Amino acid sequence: MVAITELSGSPSTALGFSVVHQKLELEIDFTGRTVAGKTEITINPLVKDLRTIRLNCRQATLKRLNIDGKAPTVNYQEPYARFKVHSQATVHQYHQLRQKLGPQLKEPPEEELVLQLPKSISVTELDSLPSDLQNAALARSVGLGRGEVSELPTSASTPTSRMVDDRAARFKPLTVYIEYLIENFRDGLHFVGCEEGDLRYPHAYTTNSIFPGSSCSLFPCVDEPSSRCTWEIVIRCPRTLGDALRCPKDLDDSQAKSDDQSHQKPLANLSDDSAVSGGSQGSKTNAAQEEDTSEMSVICSGDLTDEIVDPTDPTKKTVSFFCSTAVAPHHIGFAIGPFEHVDLSEFRDSDTDDKLGQNATPVHGFCLPGRVRELKNSCFPMAKALDFFTLSYGSYPFTSFKMCFVDDLVQDTVELMSLSLCSNRLLFPEDILDPIDRSTQKLVHTLACQWVGVNIIPKEQTDIWLIVGTSHFITDLFLRKLCGNNEYRFNQKRNADRVFDLDIDRPSIFEIGASLSLDDSQMEFIALKASLVLFILDRRLTKAGGSSGLARIISRIFLNAKVGDLPNGALTTGQFFRTCEKLGHAKLDTFFQQWVYGAGCPRFYVTQRFNKKKSVVEMLIKQTQSERPDAQLLTVQNFMRDVKEDMYNVDAGEMQAAFSGPMTIRIHEADGTPYEHIVEIKDAMTKFEIPYNTKYKRLKRSRRQKERSAAAAGVDTSADAQDDVLLYCLGDVLQSEDEVREWQLTDWTKEDEDRMNQESYEWIRMDADFEWIGKMTIVMPGYMYLSQLQQDRDVVAQYESIQYISAQKESPLISTILLRTLMDRRYFHGIRLAAARGLAKCATEELGWIGLTHLEMAFKEFFCFPDSSMTRSNDFSDRTSYAVQCTIPQAMAEVRDANGDAPVRVTQFLLDLLKFNDNANNEFSDCHYNAAVMLALTKTLVRANKEELRRFSMVMVASSNGAIYQAALNEIDRYRLMDEWISSYQNVLTTTALRCKEALVAAKFIPLRVFDFLQYTSEANFDQVRLQALHSLVSLGLLRDNTVLKFFLYVLHSDPSPYVRRNLQSYFEQGLAAVAIGDNRPGSVKPRLDDLVIEQDVEMGSRQLEADRRQTIPGALTALEADLSENEVLKKALWEAVTSPRIGLYQMRDLLDICHLLYKPVTSMMVKLDYPKFWEVDNLGQGKLRFRRARRHRLRPMPSIQLPSSPQATDKDDSTAEPGPTTTKINFKQKRPGTGVLPSSASFTTPQPEPAKPKLTLKIKFSGAGGAGSP
Repeated sequence: MVAITELSGSPSTALGFSVVHQKLELEIDFTGRTVAGKTEITINPLVKDLRTIRLNCRQATLKRLNIDGKAPTVNYQEPYARFKVHSQATVHQYHQLRQKLGPQLKEPPEEELVLQLPKSISVTELDSLPSDLQNAALARSVGLGRGEVSELPTSASTPTSRMVDDRAARFKPLTVYIEYLIENFRDGLHFVGCEEGDLRYPHAYTTNSIFPGSSCSLFPCVDEPSSRCTWEIVIRCPRTLGDALRCPKDLDDSQAKSDDQSHQKPLANLSDDSAVSGGSQGSKTNAAQEEDTSEMSVICSGDLTDEIVDPTDPTKKTVSFFCSTAVAPHHIGFAIGPFEHVDLSEFRDSDTDDKLGQNATPVHGFCLPGRVRELKNSCFPMAKALDFFTLSYGSYPFTSFKMCFVDDLVQDTVELMSLSLCSNRLLFPEDILDPIDRSTQKLVHTLACQWVGVNIIPKEQTDIWLIVGTSHFITDLFLRKLCGNNEYRFNQKRNADRVFDLDIDRPSIFEIGASLSLDDSQMEFIALKASLVLFILDRRLTKAGGSSGLARIISRIFLNAKVGDLPNGALTTGQFFRTCEKLGHAKLDTFFQQWVYGAGCPRFYVTQRFNKKKSVVEMLIKQTQSERPDAQLLTVQNFMRDVKEDMYNVDAGEMQAAFSGPMTIRIHEADGTPYEHIVEIKDAMTKFEIPYNTKYKRLKRSRRQKERSAAAAGVDTSADAQDDVLLYCLGDVLQSEDEVREWQLTDWTKEDEDRMNQESYEWIRMDADFEWIGKMTIVMPGYMYLSQLQQDRDVVAQYESIQYISAQKESPLISTILLRTLMDRRYFHGIRLAAARGLAKCATEELGWIGLTHLEMAFKEFFCFPDSSMTRSNDFSDRTSYAVQCTIPQAMAEVRDANGDAPVRVTQFLLDLLKFNDNANNEFSDCHYNAAVMLALTKTLVRANKEELRRFSMVMVASSNGAIYQAALNEIDRYRLMDEWISSYQNVLTTTALRCKEALVAAKFIPLRVFDFLQYTSEANFDQVRLQALHSLVSLGLLRDNTVLKFFLYVLHSDPSPYVRRNLQSYFEQGLAAVAIGDNRPGSVKPRLDDLVIEQDVEMGSRQLEADRRQTIPGALTALEADLSENEVLKKALWEAVTSPRIGLYQMRDLLDICHLLYKPVTSMMVKLDYPKFWEVDNLGQGKLRFRRARRHRLRPMPSIQLPSSPQATDKDDSTAEPGPTTTKINFKQKRPGTGVLPSSASFTTPQPEPAKPKLTLKIKFSGAGGAGSP
């Protein structure tokens, strides 16, 4: 049985109180990038002896604080102020800073604001009050008047009433009132377009995260997912765009006045102290003059309740919102800017609109000026998606859904209550095709998260897999309706293959939730595998119970959350397990143990044999996942993830020796009838016999025989409905003798056809119902895979056949099969593209470049004029045809000769595609197509054999093809220059040109010129261009150059965009990984002189070290430390990045982790003191002395002075002596000539010394003008 572990209690219970309601008022200042706020937190005590209230609060300067109007004892330690060490610290003191970060990185984080209740406040029990009076008292405490609860939106009334009934249990609520000011933001809020030189539209938005710390950086709260309450939000901001950019008048005077009165004035009167200029003179305005009057919009979680212009300041306005459904603080957010509104509900289907009626949920879109058309094009299916989820899984949990697109967002989407902040990177115009699939998936998923992710949350971190997996699962179901079942199953198959490749030495999806913050790839993996686990669970439930599968279970869970049967809206793995067993009528303990609590994926090796005597098919299924090699080569992409898992003791899951469960085997017997058999896999090796059903053998004919007979009889095989024609429903193109001769096709030999006719079945399909995630290898002849490719209508079966055929030894027959698959337009486009990529393997010199010939002929047939190599004008109206047009050039670029060079004819062919590309009559942009051809052309210039890299000078001078290579370089550069004059979508041509140049430099085809990349790193360029230029510098190993390294780390911590900083952090980690495992090292390529390869003698010890650095984490870290730990430039630049005031908490943690890998901690502090100076004294007469410091420094210690003890102090008992005035008597003797020190005989009379204190050991470095001699 599955061990279901559920922790009792919650963080709020541990705190001794729960938050019932929170009111938040914020005033946003764009010019100063500051926030003045106040909040009222209504808490419900859970224990009578509650005396301490702990809250999370960061970055804030507290102005006023009380509890029920009375001042408490406050203990506030602002964490970012504590994230500092002494000024003399270096990178070797990183551990001191790392220790200070520890409390804020815990789960849950340590509370920074601790309030002690005044003695005059006591927790009062309400048990004696009737239930209705308790509810009324609680309603008043959360700010709801009489009748207001019933006036709330219908969809939110149930959670609100549930909140009132549940939380008014015993004690009278308390109200915590806090006024604060935030002047420097690291986390919580991001301003765009407010810095000097930033010409973008000014706007601001919250930077929410699923990890604790984002919300409390903006307002005090209990920043935990389980602390859910209702919210009232009031935001005061500039009324227009011009108002947001104007500087305050009389800034100095008003600021001084504000400082004097800030502790006395309430927040509502803060505007009186900071008058705003009504004109535009002297203002910093980035937008055009006519745009100054653009209205600033506030898009916030919850429902808009009020919007008024400030009566005291017409340049300000106040917008109010109310969130009647209890949600966590990290699901509260907003965006402020000159956004344009689009009603996306107008794209709702009329039939669905009539069906839903008044229950139809409005969908709103908001974008910056000038991007309305892109918003409409990108968000076109959103209303349809919302209606699909509503009809399938229950009503939308909130009253409306809003999408706001902003700049610099780190993630693609951020899910908040009734609101999703989306990156402008997801927007695309009508003439762009390539981003449509990814963008649609991201936007639909952020909508699905409103049901599961915001309304329903994980109870523990280990339950995150369930929330993430469910949201992606229902997203995929909508995409199946939108794009078709073939697209859905094809993507699921590719995702399953990817999970099999990635799920090596990883924790289970249940355990990985606790380590999501370590690396971004963790969330990607859990989203990928968790949704697939739910997919195969749905397949098994549907098949076993005959029910509607997982859809019914998800609907029930959503319903339980709505009616209050899901406590606090928190879902656990145990609850989900029990619901599945109850509604699915199946035992699932083994399934959960293997796929949820276990790690890894199975790998099956299947053999089959037909036993004529028994008339059965004998099969052996062997699981070989435990035979996967343990020593995996480290990769640049996964190195830092592996290191952090090792650093934070994240254990990899143990590979399971055997997976168990049902498997469907489908045998297509000789009469063409498929017979399904369900077998139970229990052990690592399973043997069984499957009965054979066909009692006779149908006379089969080969394809060539069928085509010849049909052609002789004049029969159109495509319209023939006979059984023998239906067997060959796909791939039956290019069958005539003329076509065979023209296309140089090859068919099965007579011996192969005879063997085919002797087979008792057509093919065997393992796991026909897609109930497993893993890799399946079936030992059966190639012609059976061909029959499966041509006759099985399941796209997954076709893809498995293409994978097998492409992996076989290249031959003219393989090329013919793949070509016919590519040319048959009836195949799913993914199958055709896989066939095109497989043809590149058949393009070898031994086969006469048959695969290359077929690729060229196919491209000319589809996209060129008849009997010509000149391409027709582009027409991308057919997306399948467009995908084929982009893929064939990429496949041709993979062709190589024996030396690793691409044939010149391929380079010339791709060069002509770029030269003669015509997009004049095409309604779609060709930027992505040109980018694909540019990358393919670049690949032909790069030699595949890395040990024999070509030099640019040698190619240009000695090679007869130098002109073609130079023309290719010029063509790539031409497209780059074109993009500077007429920008492509997101400057994709410039980005691609940089990628091409990076590949050519890495292959030493062209010389490295750093300026070619540095010129694109300025902030004036598009973010994607900047990132690609910086990534190229890292990939080319230029972090070894101290100048580039210093510049890179400066941008990493000082760039105003958090999106750029986050990506540069990832690039920096990849650069360190390349150094650690030995990539991009000087001398890593063997020197080559003509045909003579010089082998260097390497000792066995060096070889072992080289192997260790590429296979083991300790070996790689040892090499990394040896290479970089003594680099003084890196030390200084890295420490400046760590101590930068701009980076956030998690970026600081990542940088400190890097310090931990490179340097040994040193607990020391250098104290710098000046040498003491001599004192000189002048006798002015009449008892007057003048003391002054001499210019000379004392270089030797002064002789010790004996202090005589006082008789009075000796005779008296110290414990009884009364304190009294003490005197010190100094006797001077005449100063000896030539000396500047007092004689050693000078006597001092002092009282008894105090008891000795603990000693402090310091390192002291003396410096001064008096010299550096030893004392």
